[in-house]
Amino acid sequence: MPMLRFLLDNARWLLGGLLLTMFSSFGQTFFISLSAGELRAEYGLSHGGFGALYMLATLASALTLPQLGKIVDRYSIVQVVGLTIPMLAVACMAMALSHSLWMLVVVIYLLRLFGQGMMTHIAMTAMGKWYAAQRGRAVSVAGIGINFGEALFPLIFVAILGAVGWRGSWLVAAATLLVVALPAIYLLMRVERQPRGVAVAADPSGVRDWTRAEVLRDPLFYLLMTGILAPPFIGTTIFFHQVYLVELRGWSQEAFAASFIFMSSMTVVCAIICGGLVDRFSAVRILPFFLLPLAAACFALFAIESQISAFVFMTLLGVSYGFSGTLFGAVWPEIYGAKHLGAIRSGIVAVMVLATAVGPGLTGLLIDLGVSYSGQIFTFGVYCLFACAALYVGSLRLIARAASPVAIEEAPG
Repeated sequence: MPMLRFLLDNARWLLGGLLLTMFSSFGQTFFISLSAGELRAEYGLSHGGFGALYMLATLASALTLPQLGKIVDRYSIVQVVGLTIPMLAVACMAMALSHSLWMLVVVIYLLRLFGQGMMTHIAMTAMGKWYAAQRGRAVSVAGIGINFGEALFPLIFVAILGAVGWRGSWLVAAATLLVVALPAIYLLMRVERQPRGVAVAADPSGVRDWTRAEVLRDPLFYLLMTGILAPPFIGTTIFFHQVYLVELRGWSQEAFAASFIFMSSMTVVCAIICGGLVDRFSAVRILPFFLLPLAAACFALFAIESQISAFVFMTLLGVSYGFSGTLFGAVWPEIYGAKHLGAIRSGIVAVMVLATAVGPGLTGLLIDLGVSYSGQIFTFGVYCLFACAALYVGSLRLIARAASPVAIEEAPG
């Protein structure tokens, strides 16, 4: 089978990318929010107060990432890994030792910058640079690491919480990064892969290599971002306020944690499916459709009060997550080339991090003001439908631009 042969031939690089995204979990909202109740109690914060603090720290990380992320274009992947993983471990240790509010802001800033930001940025940039004709498959395999993290780490965290406490759990996370993640990823990725096959095999349009400044002047970039930002914004918001949602609906926290397995399973399956579709049809042609399951997920969570809606939501969210993770890694080199991919992606990841900052903060403020949380979830679904329309228009224009040599030569810049 072609997919099996691809996995066997590229096992070391794909596994390295997968582990990078999996261990980014310690800086992802779904993991940090597992300590949300303890953090609010420790520092006397309301839902809105903690959301505002989280937003501030995440915004700061989003502003830092475009500059820090450019180092992926200047240094080897393994050198950047050697900086990023120890810094994420330091952030985990600082979370365990923090006792002041200002320190908590710094800790969350570091977790978001080196976890959600740099770890995923390194993985997806490596796949984008190292692969051409099979870029979709490579991105899909590397991207499912975060889904393994979502399936494993919440259950592990809850299991060890009773034994070592929430602070001790963060020390375990730091030790795991230094003892397991760092040596494993270093050994797997210390030899960089050279792309096999020419780029035109993956991109018949002969797309030129855009600089980040040129991308920022491209109107279609902003049209695409209206849809690309929806999954991180909505998913992060739901995960961040999961304790509030569980209390609001009278659900079991353990059952909600178990629903992550449904999401992760669907994400893995759909990421692999999307990888094959991208290599066959292109990422641009698939973009208009990947938010439809997320819209359905939001409407289901809004309409169904029983615990089953959590599993329905997570399953449908997993479908969109699977497609979005693969598309996010494949679409940018397909449109803008690979030469400046590190700089381009760092800017895009920064905007996505910004979306994950605004979501919890804005929603927490609305909760404090008495705005219905269910109504907010319904609004998320409506937005997804509008974003699908925007992506459809953007997809058509990109296809037309790719078909026109004049458009390629005269693109902004």
